[in-house]
Amino acid sequence: MTGKIGSTVLGYPRIGPERELKRALESYWAGRSSEAELRETARELRVRTWRELRDAGLDSVPGNTFSYYDQVLDTAVTFGAVPPRYAALGLGPLDTYFALARGVEAVPPLEMTKWFDTNYHYLVPEIGPDTEFALADRTPVEQYREALEAGVTTRPVLVGPLTFLLLAKSAEGAPESFRPLDKLPELLTAYADLLRELHRAGVERVQLDEPAFAADRTPEQLAALGDAYRQLGGLSARPELLVAGYFGDFGEAVRELAGTPVEALAVDLVTAPSTVDSMSGVPGLRDKALVAGLVDGRNIWRTDLDRALTAAATLLGLAGEVSVGTSCSLLHVPYDVETEDIDPQVKSWLAFAAQKVREVVVLGRALEDGREAVADELAAARAAVEDRAGATRVRNNRVRARLESLKPEHSQRGDYAKRREAQQKSLQLPPLPTTTIGSFPQTTDVRRARAAFTAGRIDRATYQQRMRDEIKRVIELQERIGLDVLVHGEPERNDMVQYFSEHLDGFISTANGWVQSYGSRCVRPPILYGDVFRPGPMTVAWATYAQKLTAKPVKGMLTGPVTILAWSFVRDDQPLGETAAQVAMAIRDEVQDLEAAGIRVIQVDEPALRELLPLRAARHEAYLAWAVAAFRLATSGVADSTQIHTHLCYSEFGDVIDAIVALDADVTSIEAARSRMEVLEDLNAVGFGRGVGPGVYDIHSPRVPDVAEVAELLRAALRSVPADRIWVNPDCGLKTRDYAEVEPALENLVGAAEAVRRELP
Repeated sequence: MTGKIGSTVLGYPRIGPERELKRALESYWAGRSSEAELRETARELRVRTWRELRDAGLDSVPGNTFSYYDQVLDTAVTFGAVPPRYAALGLGPLDTYFALARGVEAVPPLEMTKWFDTNYHYLVPEIGPDTEFALADRTPVEQYREALEAGVTTRPVLVGPLTFLLLAKSAEGAPESFRPLDKLPELLTAYADLLRELHRAGVERVQLDEPAFAADRTPEQLAALGDAYRQLGGLSARPELLVAGYFGDFGEAVRELAGTPVEALAVDLVTAPSTVDSMSGVPGLRDKALVAGLVDGRNIWRTDLDRALTAAATLLGLAGEVSVGTSCSLLHVPYDVETEDIDPQVKSWLAFAAQKVREVVVLGRALEDGREAVADELAAARAAVEDRAGATRVRNNRVRARLESLKPEHSQRGDYAKRREAQQKSLQLPPLPTTTIGSFPQTTDVRRARAAFTAGRIDRATYQQRMRDEIKRVIELQERIGLDVLVHGEPERNDMVQYFSEHLDGFISTANGWVQSYGSRCVRPPILYGDVFRPGPMTVAWATYAQKLTAKPVKGMLTGPVTILAWSFVRDDQPLGETAAQVAMAIRDEVQDLEAAGIRVIQVDEPALRELLPLRAARHEAYLAWAVAAFRLATSGVADSTQIHTHLCYSEFGDVIDAIVALDADVTSIEAARSRMEVLEDLNAVGFGRGVGPGVYDIHSPRVPDVAEVAELLRAALRSVPADRIWVNPDCGLKTRDYAEVEPALENLVGAAEAVRRELP
């Protein structure tokens, strides 16, 4: 080891404190600004971040954490893994990059899915036997030099080669026996070339992220990890290597990496404190530096600094050097809690990215100079932790008593065959019924009205009338297009989770707590700090108003308990399953009120069901048990004739197929357009016999699929599922799209459904 790592973070938010990158990206995509202007905004954001992290007192500042869209896509571009269909477009480097992410009219984008068990999305690389890896882009070197010019020495961060290949999919046409990991030798050659260039540029240390090894891995994959880092560590001219594992127990990988020449390891001791036990007595570890991830990079509660220091002390005998860091990149939390005007008591319990950096610095000083050097900081943290633990506002005895009174029958519905018959009699739908997932584009007028109401410039009556006007327009549009089951379009909702959090006790919302979901898409996760209770109906008035405007069924639209948890910052003082049951009871009350108001189709979305699945298989059963129980509790209090839908999107569904069946929804809509209906085979394999709506229109791309393309996807679906169970819908909600794209796409969707209906026996 050439030098101490010291206090550090594994990454930092990159969208900008005021979402500057989001605005710059969307301006460029819309043709309102130039590439030069976009690049200048990006440069300003990078320089600001580097200097703020340096000035906050970090000993080691991460670099190359900026991305125009996604770090996995950046890695593919860096090493030349661009499928030929994109290279053939003849676009410049930046526009080719965006074509991979967003697609163009002639070519759909790469598949997108969730980054491990987070709500961040990454673009899935396509690797085939003919993929030729090479150092094709030198952005990591350029950004290191850019930081030096700004007066900051950085530690370039890269997705590690094993994780990159394990997250990739085989390119279309690759032999069935081919696996992307087969290309590891060629990829390592390209990584070696980059490490040499970074070394020549003066880089002292590089961080290589290998979170794939916080999940279950085969002996072959673990051996490949060791072989890869023996090869990279054996380079004669290279920077020091810090290999980071996060989101779970990195223990098996630690054992493998301890026998390689890498100089340092970073481990997540927030998600997996057990990693300490698995590291005990590992040969070779005492020759490594260890970055202990003691500050939570994924949640927003203040760190118990006393407990963190005690944990750090247990590590001192395991490794040659111990430093303090975050459990993972701070990409997953907002920038700064000080910008929030929220309840002072709750605010005192919180730490966003800027505060977490300071916590890391305090812990680092305590390790280096002793607790006395930071006594005041430790006392302040201790007081906040104790105040939260003793706060009466976090408990609601009525909620707890109600949950204790539940019986098994509260989570059970009648026989599906009888339900299906009752629903068809009630709804009278044609074969291949068409619908959407829920939201319609939020126009400028809608957003302005919401902003004006929030700011007090218009009263509630005026705001509600504007929302009703928009709902009426959306209903009329759907009837003109010819959809069979309509939605009210959700104009009154800022976000599918935040809207509900603002109507439930136990939550608090932020004004500036934005977190990147993918590309320019940002969300503001609400903060769930106490017991959850529904004071009154949340959606009934909007749904019933929409239903009065049409004779066709209008879906009631709700977000499910698991997704509300997944897309919130959730209390960490009780098991997630208990919190999920509280949320489920609130949703159950809303479902029953919708049914009583005459809504015959109710959709309870659970797109995050797969997202929260633990990375280790040993923990799957316990998670899925409470997740399924929460959904069934929320949806089982209705008559057979009320049709329950759910929606899942942008995840690999294979690991939760049995759970999807166990949800017992009448209709399940799923993302399928980018993956060309692959998920239907998984559903068939477990005998799924309910209604299914495989998405035939990828809404995360601006391109409009034509009738022939949608019809072909429908025909592919019909090869796996009989027509009497197929629904026709987009992959996801339409909120982020423009009407100029949505209207023709939905017209083509309906046209394709009508064409394929005519082909049915």
